[in-house]
Amino acid sequence: MGIFEDRSWTSSDGLQLHFRDYAGEATRPPVLCLPGLTRNARDFEDLAARLAGKWRVLCPEMRGRGDSDYARDPMTYQPLQYLQDVEALLAQEGITSFVSIGTSLGGLLTMLLAASNPQRIAAAVLNDVGPEVSAAGIERIRGYVGQGRNFETWMHAARALQESNGDIYPDWEITDWLRYAKRIMALGTGGRIAFDYDMKIAEPFETPQGATPQVDMWPLYAALASRPLLILRGENSDILEAPVAARMAQSPGTQLVTIAGIGHAPTLDEPQSIAAIERLLDQVA
Repeated sequence: MGIFEDRSWTSSDGLQLHFRDYAGEATRPPVLCLPGLTRNARDFEDLAARLAGKWRVLCPEMRGRGDSDYARDPMTYQPLQYLQDVEALLAQEGITSFVSIGTSLGGLLTMLLAASNPQRIAAAVLNDVGPEVSAAGIERIRGYVGQGRNFETWMHAARALQESNGDIYPDWEITDWLRYAKRIMALGTGGRIAFDYDMKIAEPFETPQGATPQVDMWPLYAALASRPLLILRGENSDILEAPVAARMAQSPGTQLVTIAGIGHAPTLDEPQSIAAIERLLDQVA
């Protein structure tokens, strides 16, 4: 794991939000890694360690995830609030230009960030998400988000993840599932292992606006059209459908890379993903 500093910033409603800060060259725009709905900074630990030194990498945890404060009002668990929170982080750090790498929800936030000021986006990666999100995928997510299961041991947790997600990562070994469990879970009260997020994030997610911003996302996506852009897609994704990805890839300067044999979402540890991200960054350096 790369060396990073644990830091925080304050939201407009007074929450202390956590981010990992990996040092890098000040002459390059920093890389902002934005995680998915129930995820945290650990999702990017291998990628960040790989990039650190050459690139400053910031891995923020949204409210209610990881080491960030849980929201007092669960209805603030929605994309436009996350956008405000990220804007506060950028303002605190004085960041006016950055590379955004967004997985799922993080990709939606990347599009929202671009819509307000596309010139600050030096390049972007949309990991298995686009301006249209499959209804089937949203229903699958609604079926598990906020389900507060906990486990006695890490092996129990890994086996449970393998049982529920084996079709997404069919070639993984038990060591992969253990690693995955330690990214998305944490040791909680009473010595039990539980998912590392506030179960109340499910409350606004039950409404349409809690799933995706209630606007036409294609104009937001178009705000990225003039920037170097990489779209990653799991071959079997139920969030980013193949025809949507193909339409996205028609934008000039856009590269589409499909990761064979997996669903939603690529972990960004795959050799194809790493190589594609490094090619994108070469356009910025």
